[in-house]
Amino acid sequence: MHVLERGDRRGFTLIELMIVIAIVGVLATLAMYGVRTYLMHAKSVEVKNAVGQMAKDAKTAYERESMAAAVLAGGTTVGVSSNLCSDATATVPANKALIKGRKYQSSELEWNVDMATAGKGFACLRFSLTDPQYYMYEYKGTTGASGTFTAAGYGDLDGDGRTSTVSISGRLSGGVVYVAPNFFEIDEEH
Repeated sequence: MHVLERGDRRGFTLIELMIVIAIVGVLATLAMYGVRTYLMHAKSVEVKNAVGQMAKDAKTAYERESMAAAVLAGGTTVGVSSNLCSDATATVPANKALIKGRKYQSSELEWNVDMATAGKGFACLRFSLTDPQYYMYEYKGTTGASGTFTAAGYGDLDGDGRTSTVSISGRLSGGVVYVAPNFFEIDEEH
């Protein structure tokens, strides 16, 4: 019969256990930071997609013919008329408090408030969002031979009262709509 000596049964010391716990704590902190950053970035992708789509829709709206729907008399002609969409009457949602640290579900009516006025706002762009949104959207546009537009989204993802802004602009020159190659961003992901 063999008797085990106490020295053969070696366990972990308190210091070794504390070092392992400290390492696990540091790794958990880094992982939480990485996940938080990833989630904020994923939420901010919404605004870039939406604002970029509004810019494309503004260009498309300009390329649509927007002349009167009157019947022409035989042998007459009418020039093709193209215009950028003018300002939207309201932002969607109506104020920034509705998206402060939370999502907002817009209604079809909010996007189509300008439906009765030809060439105006989100209705002219044919733009709307059906999914809940983290950002408030705005469209500003001027018509005429040197028209311009700006599509913007405003958000407060973390609810701290600081608003981030993502926008893109475009202008009409020589009958062609030019869109800025990059977004203009202020306090991204706040």
